Amino acid sequence: MARRMPQLVAALAVLCASAVVGLGPMTSAGAAPEDESFTATKIVKRTTWRASSGSFVANEWTDPATGKPYEVTVKADQTRNLRGRQRIGISWSGAAPSAARAGNPYGENGLDQELPVVVLQCRGIDDPSAPQAQRLSPETCWTSTHYQRSQVKVAPDRAIWTKDPTPGADLGLQTGMSPYPTGAKGDCESAVNGDAASGFTYATHLTPFRAANGTVYSACDGAHMPPEAGAGAAYPPAEVAAYTGLDGTGQVKFEVRSDVENESLGCNHETACSVVVIPIMGTSCKIPAVTPDLADAGCKRGRSRPEGSTNFDKLGVEFAVSPSLWWTPSNWNNRISVPITFGLPPDTCDILDSRPPTGFYGSELLAQTSLQWSPAYCLRKDRFKFQHNQMSDAAGFTLMRNGGAPAAVVSSEHDAAGVPVGYAPTAVTGFGIGYVIDKPLRDDNGDPLEGGEFDDLRINARLIAKLLTQSYPGSSLGTGHPGMSENPWSLNLDPEFIALNPGLTRTTSEAAATLLSLSEASDVIDQLTDYIAHDKDAMDFIGGKADPWGMKVNPSYRDVEVPTPEWRLLDTYVPESEDPCRKANPGVYLSLVAAPVTRIASISQALVDAWPNVQTRCDQDITTSPATYKQGRVARQNYGSRFMLGVVSLGDAARYGIRTARLETKPDTYVGATVQGLSSAVALMKQDAKLGPFALDQAAVKRSATAYPGTMVVYTAARTCKLPAAEARKVEQFIRISTTEGQRAGSGNGELAAGFLPMSARGATAPLLDAANATAQAVASQKCAAATPTAPEAAPGTVPAGNAPQEAPVAAAPAAAAGDPAAAAGAPITNAPIVKTASAHSPVGVLLLPGLLLLGLVGALFGAVAQIVLAVRR
Repeated sequence: MARRMPQLVAALAVLCASAVVGLGPMTSAGAAPEDESFTATKIVKRTTWRASSGSFVANEWTDPATGKPYEVTVKADQTRNLRGRQRIGISWSGAAPSAARAGNPYGENGLDQELPVVVLQCRGIDDPSAPQAQRLSPETCWTSTHYQRSQVKVAPDRAIWTKDPTPGADLGLQTGMSPYPTGAKGDCESAVNGDAASGFTYATHLTPFRAANGTVYSACDGAHMPPEAGAGAAYPPAEVAAYTGLDGTGQVKFEVRSDVENESLGCNHETACSVVVIPIMGTSCKIPAVTPDLADAGCKRGRSRPEGSTNFDKLGVEFAVSPSLWWTPSNWNNRISVPITFGLPPDTCDILDSRPPTGFYGSELLAQTSLQWSPAYCLRKDRFKFQHNQMSDAAGFTLMRNGGAPAAVVSSEHDAAGVPVGYAPTAVTGFGIGYVIDKPLRDDNGDPLEGGEFDDLRINARLIAKLLTQSYPGSSLGTGHPGMSENPWSLNLDPEFIALNPGLTRTTSEAAATLLSLSEASDVIDQLTDYIAHDKDAMDFIGGKADPWGMKVNPSYRDVEVPTPEWRLLDTYVPESEDPCRKANPGVYLSLVAAPVTRIASISQALVDAWPNVQTRCDQDITTSPATYKQGRVARQNYGSRFMLGVVSLGDAARYGIRTARLETKPDTYVGATVQGLSSAVALMKQDAKLGPFALDQAAVKRSATAYPGTMVVYTAARTCKLPAAEARKVEQFIRISTTEGQRAGSGNGELAAGFLPMSARGATAPLLDAANATAQAVASQKCAAATPTAPEAAPGTVPAGNAPQEAPVAAAPAAAAGDPAAAAGAPITNAPIVKTASAHSPVGVLLLPGLLLLGLVGALFGAVAQIVLAVRR
């Protein structure tokens, strides 16, 4: 509760401000978003002095190609209204080429490099006019370990920072804090300077971390770091020592953290923060000629390895040009700070608006945008308090149909059981095959390669069918599966995949044998399997025909029916094993490899963390007698050897920077989730009946060279008869607002998140807007036909509370030409900025559910007792 009080105060301030200035002017649908990017250029310097004839001669480090200082330009593609774990694109040009490239540049793994670009998140801003407490410094910049910020008991020849002549440098042997954190308390004994036995004097510099709550962590060792740092941290390191290519350019997708993920760092909508980019030139040094020491040689050096070289074996590097000394004044002065702001927290409406929420239930596809839309309702008293409760499409539709909710959020037609229902197109987005795949660090001969992330995956329907049907054995445990002994163990070993995506790793893994997907019914799975159903090669494979390389379908899935909204685990093979853990925990092996989840958001998070949901890890508990065994989730994959795929929403992909594969349409034609790809698919959609949804014919997609198969329309579905007047007004209001100002692309309140295609009165999406207006009118008028049934009969079950709006990934949607967003053809939908839908279950919504259930049961009093069947979400 103590943590929520500052949020409440800040939220009240937001409410007061909104009462004065409102929510800003209305903007027409399809208008270009405001520029939320950042660009800055700076000359970066390093100077070393050489003693000559009793004086010093300065040596300015310059670009050998030009003889001039390096002039570095830094760009960020998104800086405003960020959400926790959102990834923003940071790029630079004009920097010195790096050397000794690390296999993993994140956290302390990136320290053994030369001339990288360090990217950190820091609390505060670079504004000398700001109060001191709001200015950033090395002490407010986050690192995951103390090794990245402090040098403890270093030999004099490596104590290069003690020779830095830059104003503000600490030149003593024991620096960084005053008073120094040693003494009677025994604090930081490891940092005590000197060895009584030998009389040898070490040098120590601490860069303490100052937490948002005022606590100062000395960072002398792991025990004196904030709780979010170190081994066992909830999230992998985000700070990175990134590589600059031979052309002076580089780029990273940098993950920002809010106070939800990192309370000590403390970045939120009321606390100014920055992403700090430091091109490492090396620490400047100046040593008097009369007192030379061992540091003289080291501090004046440049890189020791050739430009573009690698250091995958983590060998030693030149300390003076390593990222370990980013905090020295000469390096720190070369920084370029990117100011960032965070959006309102996901529980803003619960704090600011005491009115009971009106829940719309259904699809996760809308999550990233509904997170931005919600404050545009609850911060205005002339609007209702909108809440998007996420659950399966079918569950949400059933709840709406039976009177338990005013509206459902769905992406296809559902059984209305005779109840008149209108479908209002509300947003255009879709799903993708998300992936995180690293290029190999070495070739087949063991020689180093460039490495880095793979960014152009191509997938066809047959490969997706192979993954879903569990036709890859996964490991030696699966090779005994009947009918699969000759199949490649995993996707990356499949000749069909290799032909489409050459040059990737040939190391097998269980995670590469599956596509992380959903365990419950979903319109996304229905469309994904419809894509498979319209591909002859995929259907031949499912039917039992081997592919050209001899791979055959898992017999458990032969002739499985597609399309289907729910992909069931049909395999039954339990491998024989002498392993005591396997014996103690027998199970269907390939089901443990597939391990589907209940929410798309869980898949997105797994991909962000490169943490497969494969449940084959076996651990022994030696504290019991006899020892017991348990199975669980495998470990996170290491940077440099990641290979993982999963079904994601385009909104999540945009927010979290998840890459999505290009999917095959016409033979040898692969289409990505771009503005053109979505627009072309929308143009193929047909509405079979007035007020009904639009259907995307995958047969037409297969004939197209430009339509993206994963395109989906999210609908607001509501009854057009016997919906209470107050609820009908809310639904109509939502439809009209969401299809006007809600189509303005951007990251602000009420705007359309990245990963969505704005609907416009012109172009391919115009029929969608017409249909939305017709449905809004039908919902408002509530004209019932004489023979309309009063209450459908529902199957027995229970009603879950659903998931209140969370922080969902939101990437800034691509800019569109006035009137037709499709004008920006080819712009990727998934690489824009992102908004996060954090798991924030609304206690108010939970309290309202009994009332919603009673409302649904009123209709049942006139017929058979009805209960609502909904799958309970994990």
